[in-house]
Order: sequence, then structure tokens, then C-alpha cells
Amino acid sequence: MVLRLVAALLLFCTASAAFAQQPVAWKTGREAREIERKVDALIGRMTLEEKVGQLHLSGRGEGFDINKVRSGDMGAVMNFVVPAEVLAVQKAVRESRLKIPLIIGLDAVHGFSTYFPLPLGQASSWNPALIEQAAYWTGREASAAGINWTFAPMVDISRDPRWGRVLEGAGEDAWLGSIVATARTLGYQRGGVATSVKHFVGYGAAEAGRDYNSTWIPTSQLFDLYLPPFKASFEAGSMTAMAAFNALNGVPATAHKGMLTDLLRGKWGFRGFVTSDFGSITELRLHGIARDDAEAARKALIAGIDMDMMGDVYHKHLANEVRAGRVPVKVLDEAVRRVLRVKYHLGLFEKPDVDPAAAPKLMQTEAAREVALQAAREGAILLRNADQTLPIRDTVKSVAVIGAMAVPEDERVWTDPAGLGRRVITPLPDALRERLPKDVAINYQPAFAKNCGTEFADKEAALRAAAESDLVVAMLGEDCEFMGEAASRTKLELPGVQQELLEALVRTGKPVVLVLATGRPLVLTWASEHVAAILQTFHGGTEGRTAIADILTGRYNPSGRVPMSFPRSVGQIPVYYNQLPTGRPEKIRQRYESIFMDELNEPLYPFGYGLSYSRFTYADPRVSASSMALTGVVEVSVDVTNTGARDGHEVVQLYIRQPVASLSRPLRELKGFEKVMLKAGETKTVRFRLEAAKLGAHDEQGRYVVDPGEVEIYLGGSSRAAAKTQVILTKS
Repeated sequence: MVLRLVAALLLFCTASAAFAQQPVAWKTGREAREIERKVDALIGRMTLEEKVGQLHLSGRGEGFDINKVRSGDMGAVMNFVVPAEVLAVQKAVRESRLKIPLIIGLDAVHGFSTYFPLPLGQASSWNPALIEQAAYWTGREASAAGINWTFAPMVDISRDPRWGRVLEGAGEDAWLGSIVATARTLGYQRGGVATSVKHFVGYGAAEAGRDYNSTWIPTSQLFDLYLPPFKASFEAGSMTAMAAFNALNGVPATAHKGMLTDLLRGKWGFRGFVTSDFGSITELRLHGIARDDAEAARKALIAGIDMDMMGDVYHKHLANEVRAGRVPVKVLDEAVRRVLRVKYHLGLFEKPDVDPAAAPKLMQTEAAREVALQAAREGAILLRNADQTLPIRDTVKSVAVIGAMAVPEDERVWTDPAGLGRRVITPLPDALRERLPKDVAINYQPAFAKNCGTEFADKEAALRAAAESDLVVAMLGEDCEFMGEAASRTKLELPGVQQELLEALVRTGKPVVLVLATGRPLVLTWASEHVAAILQTFHGGTEGRTAIADILTGRYNPSGRVPMSFPRSVGQIPVYYNQLPTGRPEKIRQRYESIFMDELNEPLYPFGYGLSYSRFTYADPRVSASSMALTGVVEVSVDVTNTGARDGHEVVQLYIRQPVASLSRPLRELKGFEKVMLKAGETKTVRFRLEAAKLGAHDEQGRYVVDPGEVEIYLGGSSRAAAKTQVILTKS
């Protein structure tokens, strides 16, 4: 792997000689001061209409008017992915009076030409360095096509898998979410595109998991759970932010001055600009706080929205609002200043135009695909492996691969959205043939008409193939309209007729390996009791099926861990690991406890959980000192041993609990993790730095408090970690 990656990098360096990719970051010192002088001078030369134009974000498609670029009425564009088209708008802006370059944005959420696992699948790797690499290659490819701004990372914390957009985030935990937010921000910007951390704030807490719905979040929870990943992204250098669609505690996020101005600019000192989400300014009318688009534009700008994405309300109304005195010129100038500041810090005024001839050579390079393969491998989670069904045994001489998802659509090739080239994506049956002995027969049957799994193509052929094979690999899950934005679900079973097929496959009596490609945790209670093995992927991207074959055949030892708890039933939701204690905790499941009458409390697969082909034990948890001051640090250590017969990775996790504090504290809180490789029989001491200052919580006034007292420390391979030690926090 390492040698192949080095060779691929050398090939990439040769191919990219014509592409001078530059990392982007905030300038400092003299450079930053000079930029502020340039911004002041440029604003002084601008007409009212040109100022408003800088706040106008329009997109490729029907109705796009390139003449508005030439007239200086547009500051940013989105959804241009073909380099020749990017070049056209870059040339058009130079025909404007001031020639202010465009910022060119795109939802490069988990890839541009090379696709990586969905962000939730990347988080499942628990490998920040690998996540950073995936973002880097996404940014590098997008930058090579002329993109300089991505609407990512999404850092919304969500405890509700009914919400279709959980696939874009890192799951349920603020600590893991913050680490992932940092990694993705650094990766994208190292790859040459500015990030837009989203959705500020609370979008992932939509009531009932219904997209765009209201959110109600107590102050303490807002600061302890939902805001930390945003703060981490800003501290990593994110240059822009995107406001959320939802109303937060009754105030639409697109007009939330308390969040956008008082907190973001005031307390956090954010220097970049904030864009609305798609058309969300005009939606202030539907939220019930604006009578018309003019009032919506006024309220959004004054609250702190600098750029209007695809709403056209700033373009139509802001100039008149300023002339009428309803919007102060100073407020408009500050918004323009923030947009221009980002453009200067991105170096857009000096950056050469995209080269359409060079771009295709920079897509899907070997180096990028190596990272995609490793990300897909490490992000896959082995949830169940009864009787060591996996890896596939030598005694297996025939395998039935069932499910349309096993073979990519479009005649086994995939065309990237920019039309920059076609690369074969290996179907799962072919990948298994390459890895299994020549005498093992592979029988592929799609079963369904399409990947969606909503209707059968030939169910009986699939069942015959299963009955005639030693092992069944069923690749099922969510695709098409079942995941993503506007894909909230009240039922979280396999969509369409897939459950019917799965049960029929089990009835053949042959061992069934269920390979899942989904956008969220599903309810897998039936499968967990009836199938032999479950391998969860969150759509592995360009190299996803190759990675699955590597895991099924034992070429790669699975190491993914759950970033979002899997519920036993929809009725449990929200289900998450860091619950607060109750006055009636579950003890013996008597009637008057905080329990369900008809289901267990705990999730089916808890946060941090994942199996390996190896086994790991924990011993001698310890701290470097029995106590520490509220400003102090201790080292926490534990000895981890691979007691299995295979080399493998273990994600060593550290959780804390403060049993007595001024506020009720969660039963477990993740405060550290490290992914370590252990050879068979090897023992390693894993060490963590535990800072007292990071063990506190916010009260309902938003004040951060670290209480003295006992802190329990748990170490292990999931949120149910059992190795325990403790430290006492003291006032001095």
C-alpha cells in the first residue's frame, strides 16, 4: 500500500506540472493589513449596485445570465463544473468595470471526480489523517477544474437517523464531530478551495428528523453539543459559513442576529462571510417574520447574512432598501468587506484562469484513488460476524452475489459530473473473482430492476442462485430518493422490497452476509438475529466495492466504528450514547424505571462499536497523577493487546463521567481516541493527554463551568468501555 501510494504520488506530480495548486489560508501580519487597505480602497470605488452585486450568488442552469457577470452584478456563482464553462465566467468578469473576480462554489461534499465514502462513512474510519486526505483530494480536483469554494464540511450533529442528511455529517458526538470538522477543513483548504462550514446552527436537531423543521435547543446543549464542531472548523481556518434553513428556538437561522453577529462575529471574532442556504432569505416570508422579499432581504443582511444564495432578493431589493434608509450603508459595506476580504485572502485577484486542457489529467489520479480505497476500507464497519463467517473460508466454493447495488449502473462505468473522463469502477462480483481462488464460482443476480430496490427484476433467479451456492453476499441499502436532503423517513427498514428478498434468502438455509450501502443507520434488528454477518458501509465511493471485496476475502481486516448509534426500533429515537442519568435509572427492569415496556433502552449497535477479525483486550488503566487542578493535565494510559491471530487496527476510546457536579452530566462523554495497529499477539501502551479545562460544561446562561470532584475514566473499544480509572479535580 505505501509503495503503491508513493509511486502514484510521483505519477501525479508529473501529470500536474501544469497545475499550480495553492493551499488557501488566512493571511497574517503585513499581508493581512495590506489586504484591508486594498478592500477599503476598492469599496471606495464601488457604486451601490456594484456593492450589492458582490452579495449576489447565482448558479448555472436555466435563467443564468452571464451579462450580469459582465455588468458587475454578481459576486459568486455555483454549480459550474465543466472547466470550459468556468473559464467563460472568469473571462466575463474581466469585462466588468472593476474586474472583481468571482468566487466559484460547488457542493463538493465527498468528492469531485474521485468519490470518497459519504462523510458519515469517513467519520466511521475514526482516522482524522485519512479524512483530511480525502478532503484534500476533493479540493485538489475541484480546484483543478476552476472551483475555489466548497459548500462543506457539514458539521451538524444529529441524534436522529430519520433525518436524511445525517449522511453529510459525522454522527452524534461533538468530540468526534469537532475532530472530523477540523480534518475536513484543513484538507479542503490545503487542496485549494475555501470551505463553507454548515449549517449554522441546529439544523441536525430538526423535530422528528423532518428536514427544514424547527429546532428547540437549550443554551447548555447548544454550546456543548451543536456549536463545538463549528468552532473547531473556524479555528482550523474556515473562511466562510452557511446559515441553516431551520428556525432555532423560534428565530429563523437566516435572520438570527444572536448567532450570526453577536456570537459568530462578536464573541468568536470570525472575519469571513456568511452565505444563506439555497433561497432561504425569501423563505423568511414563510417563516412568518417578513411580509415581502424586501423585508426579508433587509432582516437577513442586518442579522449577518452577507451573500444571498440563489434567492435573487438582495439583487432585486437591497439597493432600494439602502436608498430608502432602511438598511444603513455601513451594514452593506461591512457585508461587502467580508466578501472582498475572502477573495483577497484566496488570492483570486492574482490567480490565473482555469486551464481546460490540463484539468482532465488531474482527475482520478492513482494517488487519489489509493486514498479513496483506503477510506472505503477503513470506513466499513463489521457489525456482526456469527461463527466467524468472514473472512470467506477456504471451504466456500461458490458465492451468490445478490443485489443491483453490487454492480454500478451505466454499463459498469462512471462518468464524473465535469465530463472529464471515464474510469471503470470494479463491480463487486468481479472484485471477488479477482481475490478468491480460481475454483470458486461467483453467480451474480441483481434481483431488483434498479439500485433503489423498490421492485423486483427476477427474484426467483436470485433465490435459485442463493440455494445453489455455499455463501450468499447480499448487497442492499438506500439509494435514489431514499437518502440525502428532503429524504426524511418514518420507517428505517430496508426500502422497497429488499427486506422481503433478505428474508427469502435466509430461508434458503445458506449463510447470508449482508453488505449495506446506506446514508444512515437503519433498523437492523431482524437482520442481526438472522443473517450470519453484517458489513455496514455508507456508500464507499469510487473504490467502495473493491474495498468491500478486500474485507470479505480477508485482504483487509475491518476497523470501522459506529459514529451514530443504530436504533433497535424507530420508537427509540433519539437514541445516543451520552444520555443524562435519570432519577429512575434502569436497574432490574421493574415497572417504575425509565424504560420502554416493549423494547430495550440501549441501541442495537452503540456509538464507537465495531468488530474486527482480531480481538483486543485492555489492561492496567492508569493516570499519571491521582489528582489535578482545574487548569491541570494528566496522562491516561492503558495497555491494549491483540489476542487474535491477525494483525489489525483497534480504535482505543477514552470516555469520562463526572458523577457529581453542579449540572447533571452524561453517563459517558468521549474525550479522546486513537487508532492503533497491533500485530497478532502484540501489546501497546496507548496514552492520552486529559486536560481539566476540557472536562466542563455550559450552564443555561452559556457560562462554561469546570467543577471540582471525581472524574471516572473509561477506556475500551466502544462507548461501553469497561477498563476504568479515575482522577480527582481540585481547585488548586
